[in-house]
Amino acid sequence: MKVRTRFAPSPTGFLHVGGVRTALFAWLVAKQVSGQFILRIEDTDRDRHVEESEQHIIESLEWLGIKSDEPIQRQSQRLDIYKQWGDKLIESGRAYADPYTPQELEDFRQQAQASKQPFLFRNHRPTNPPAWEPGKPLRFKSEPKDYKWKDEVLGELSAGAESVDDFIIIKSDGFPTYNFAHIVDDHLMEISHVIRSQEFLSSVPKFLNLYEALGIDFPLFATLPYVMGPEGNKKLSKRDGAKDILDYRREGFLPEALISFLATLGWNDGTEQEVFNVDELINKFQLSRVQHSGAKFDEKRLLWVSGHFIREKPLDELYELSKSFWPESAQSSPVEYKKGVLELVQERLKYLAEIPELTNFFFEDLPVEMKLIDENKSLKNFNRQQIREMLVKTREKLESCDFSQASLTDRLNGLLEELGQKPGVLFSLIRIATTWAPASPALADTLSLLGKDASLRRIDSSLAALEK
Repeated sequence: MKVRTRFAPSPTGFLHVGGVRTALFAWLVAKQVSGQFILRIEDTDRDRHVEESEQHIIESLEWLGIKSDEPIQRQSQRLDIYKQWGDKLIESGRAYADPYTPQELEDFRQQAQASKQPFLFRNHRPTNPPAWEPGKPLRFKSEPKDYKWKDEVLGELSAGAESVDDFIIIKSDGFPTYNFAHIVDDHLMEISHVIRSQEFLSSVPKFLNLYEALGIDFPLFATLPYVMGPEGNKKLSKRDGAKDILDYRREGFLPEALISFLATLGWNDGTEQEVFNVDELINKFQLSRVQHSGAKFDEKRLLWVSGHFIREKPLDELYELSKSFWPESAQSSPVEYKKGVLELVQERLKYLAEIPELTNFFFEDLPVEMKLIDENKSLKNFNRQQIREMLVKTREKLESCDFSQASLTDRLNGLLEELGQKPGVLFSLIRIATTWAPASPALADTLSLLGKDASLRRIDSSLAALEK
């Protein structure tokens, strides 16, 4: 079988985690058998259409490396095609012009509610429908029946005839509905696998009814359970932290980290492996291993995965990616110095937008904040005079040091022995006095990169502050 998959978003807003995961799974299914992946823009909902959304969708997918193998298709440019297929249904007696006004339809609903019966359009079919003409919606004439079908994720499924009803296929504005257009397009584009969110699952019986009316074979279906919020009890929403995918790019997440994280939202390869590169995903991904229940969006896990990929990056490559994330104070610093700084913080970085917070003190003297000393748990049993004495000894010991990493390590260990202090006490104090930052890389590495002049100058500033 020739494998052709598609991702068919509506340009009504930003592309979110659930949508990108659907695109990724469809892309993987195609790539692992050298098939084709198609991007189709389903822009038929003119009321909700957002002009810049289409470009945002394309840019988001391209950033992640998910690219269409054919020119992008847009449903708004295919209206004549849908009209032709609508005419076919009229000719075969399977579609009719809807003659009712919105108020008449509402009256029918109220009548059904009053009689405690489900409202079904097929109970109100016109005996002699008018000719279909511009300005009138076209409604599909269903033939209700029970259905059984196989879903590549969920297995064998079934639904009763009550789930099949007449529905609009072309609206009064001439644009098709999703229920109609995607079936026509999937057929004409020879889509083999329709991979989509579970929100469409209840509509599959009426899709099958329409496939039969059109006389076309239906593709393989694969239903992806929702991406759930962090508590796992409801679908992920903006309130739970759902973001525009490009927000992750702006924050300096690596695309390969997002790919690995999204792939394992509800899928695993049956082993303990938690992080995958793209080639591994293409080789290992199987729809049959997608879980049936919703997958929780765990932001802590995303940060862990992101940190893993940052640590794996060669330094020169990571530096190129980091260029736009450095603090203003770093702009005039030599490239090699910045690479040295980046190497020190690479182990701790979870995303590149953390760089300013973790590196500011390498480029400028930060304001002296005595609360960093006063509130430090390791220093709470020492008064200002004792702290000052430790810093004076430190300065004396470092003044004759060449500030190589090895020499600094030797001097600092000697200080521990001389003062009889634990590393947690002395090193915390020296770190604060030379950086005035809440955290820093290993002390000897930090001091060596800062250099002798900056380190001693900052110790002097700290001593002056302690005298006040």
